Amino acid sequence: MRALFKQNAFVKFILTAGFLYLSLYLLYNFIIKEYTYYDQKFIGSIIHSVNFLLEFVGYKTFTVLQDRDYQVIGIDGSNGVWVGSNCNAITLFSLFSVFIIAYPGKIKDKFWFIPLGVFCIHFLNIIRVLALVLIANYYPEFLNFNHTYTFTFLIYSFIFLLWIIWVNKFSTKNSFAHED
Repeated sequence: MRALFKQNAFVKFILTAGFLYLSLYLLYNFIIKEYTYYDQKFIGSIIHSVNFLLEFVGYKTFTVLQDRDYQVIGIDGSNGVWVGSNCNAITLFSLFSVFIIAYPGKIKDKFWFIPLGVFCIHFLNIIRVLALVLIANYYPEFLNFNHTYTFTFLIYSFIFLLWIIWVNKFSTKNSFAHED
């Protein structure tokens, strides 16, 4: 097995990415979510950002306090949207980061590409929540479909695009040949 791991870079990538993602998943679900306020503070930052953007363009908004921080945001007159821990994109940050870490490339490029990618995913997630709030206000019958399908497809496509950019522009040219 060790020889296969050393000789076959694809197997190395899959095993490394799997191990890293599982580790981060366990850390997040059994430590961060259970014993810290990090999750709720992150949700709060998303809601505050969306609230700022909506008020900036003239909407009257509301937020509702649930658990330890604000988790519902909406436009007055609508039901709003609930922003839960599955909507905060932390697992997507992990997925993106793991792919970049596990794929061959220069460490110095990984140190700037991962934070930039996480920032872009976070920004896109804020826009996603903003769009869902607008949908909840104007077309509430389409909220579930757009939340479940449209935005899931768009976010994962964006992460895939970032990974393709990494592979084509910043990874070592022989793809799975070696790591710097």
